[in-house]
Amino acid sequence: MKKRTKIIIIAAMVLLLGVTGYLNVVLNNSVSDNNDGAVTTSSYFQTYRADRESTRDQEMLYYDAIIASESSTAEAIATAESAKLALIEQMEQELVVEGLIKAKGFEDCVVTISDENVNAVVSSAEQLTATEVAQIVEIIQSQLNTSIENIKIIPV
Repeated sequence: MKKRTKIIIIAAMVLLLGVTGYLNVVLNNSVSDNNDGAVTTSSYFQTYRADRESTRDQEMLYYDAIIASESSTAEAIATAESAKLALIEQMEQELVVEGLIKAKGFEDCVVTISDENVNAVVSSAEQLTATEVAQIVEIIQSQLNTSIENIKIIPV
């Protein structure tokens, strides 16, 4: 890769990190102002989704910049296109799993998928029962073909 392309990539990543940090501070301040210091479960999910969306928007812009750049090599463009498609697929999978978990009667949830692990943060007034955990695990396994060892369910 050319030096200029590397500099553009690093600058975009630093910008992405800065925007995420700024949004985190702004959203946390607005949550604190609205709730007199008490963060509700629903605001946790709203804040998380807003942070995730802004971060992914920045990632998409980053990949689009590499793809559109005339100085990008064919290899860099192919890598950016592949990463963009993988991110889109991951976003779709998370959305489907979140929707299915909510359809089972859970108030709210957020699912994150990494290379090996799947985390599900589920809104629950009390501890999750074994039946509820089994329902969530079954949804994740059927949709993502993930083994149970790689699934973590976190009640909030």
